[in-house]
Amino acid sequence: MAYAFSTGARGAGPLDELPPEGNRRLWTWGTLIAVGGFLFGFDTGVISGALLYIKDDFDLNDFEQGSVVSVLLLGAMAGALGSGRLADRIGRRRTLMVEGVLFLIGTVVAVLAPGYWVLLLARIILGLAVGGASATVPVYLGEIAPASVRGRLLTLNQLLITVGILVSYLINLVLSSGGHWRAMIGAGAVPALVIVLACVARLIPESPQWLLANDQDDKARGIMAKLVGDQHADELLEKRRESLEEEEEGQSAGWRELLSASVRPALIVGLTLAAIQQFGGINTIIYYAPSIMQETGLTASNSIFYSVAIGIINLVMTIVALWLVGRLGRRPLLMISLGLMVVTLALLGLTFVAELSSTLSLVFMVLYIAAFAVGMGPLFWVMIGEIFPPHASAVGASAATAVNWSSNFVVSLVFLTVVNAIGQGQTFWIFGVICVLGVFFVAKYLPETKDREFPEIDKDIQARFGRSAQQPPA
Repeated sequence: MAYAFSTGARGAGPLDELPPEGNRRLWTWGTLIAVGGFLFGFDTGVISGALLYIKDDFDLNDFEQGSVVSVLLLGAMAGALGSGRLADRIGRRRTLMVEGVLFLIGTVVAVLAPGYWVLLLARIILGLAVGGASATVPVYLGEIAPASVRGRLLTLNQLLITVGILVSYLINLVLSSGGHWRAMIGAGAVPALVIVLACVARLIPESPQWLLANDQDDKARGIMAKLVGDQHADELLEKRRESLEEEEEGQSAGWRELLSASVRPALIVGLTLAAIQQFGGINTIIYYAPSIMQETGLTASNSIFYSVAIGIINLVMTIVALWLVGRLGRRPLLMISLGLMVVTLALLGLTFVAELSSTLSLVFMVLYIAAFAVGMGPLFWVMIGEIFPPHASAVGASAATAVNWSSNFVVSLVFLTVVNAIGQGQTFWIFGVICVLGVFFVAKYLPETKDREFPEIDKDIQARFGRSAQQPPA
């Protein structure tokens, strides 16, 4: 029997709060699972500092530097698309273990790479792991938690991604004086080993949903009892079973359902937000921050030092966003975020065009990161989990994620080439224009989802596209 799985909070748990022991156990499991998110952040961030030394060791031109960064994203697209089927077949824990092994293999190959082509191969392997983790970790976290604490547990993934980026910057800083780029990348083997050992030693359980879908009710009940106690385990088990059956009933239309008249507006919103998030320029800063700062006249070591500030503000503002989103709402926070991104990109571009001080460039770069992290960064992932109808939520989120990865690939591949063609400042102004278009798109087409059930969200989004809300097909 095949089931579709969702990380949304459409189900209901029997408890408002877990007992203390169950709560501690859940957060221990969640932290170990979210190490996959940490590696996602680490392996996308560590290349920023390592590239300053790789390009000299391997004599890389601009295109080759861009390909070392962006080829990871091709692997990530494949990993994200393939991990869902693998996780349904062998389970979430084994899939996470496979991804941990891929992290280890990719790291070892990168550390030992004798030249450009082997390094590309290593980055592809790491990309498969990153993409797989980006799809597996949120699903896994969502499925081990009762609905009452699911939202809080899911924040671990976003937080550890930003922590992973910051840690990669700090490691780059520590090792920059000797130019030890192999050690920078090699540090990722430690958290990868943590994932593998945690899975092998069964320090984390299998997903109860997966166990239920594979007729292992007793094991699923045992996991739930560890969280909510024997008294409530049966109640939670029954609600999980009902939720799975409801999702199965609406899943037969599959990918075709995304193109139906009733779902198309949500698809347009999801795919457009995915593209705007990347074409707004964020990962040019995450991947190339030290290279950008080096253009202002700083040394490689100083460039890496200042990039740590970017990692810190990214983490802090992500935490702020998690607090604001439940208070301001999704739509206002996105518009504020995009508006601030427009202003900071315009000023950042001006510092390069007018050849202003490197300090000003750093200030506006940090402010841009803050503007992104407080809204556009985390809210894209929130919105794609809320705008699609239940019967199309899984495939809708997958489509939006695929566009996000592919947009990331395009931007990171051509960034340095475009900079050399038209200039650093002018390139940032292009990103700013895209953010301006994003403001208008959000204002016109994005529904507010805060404190709303799906029928109300659907009515809003259909009206914004000049349609009447329709019922999903039977």
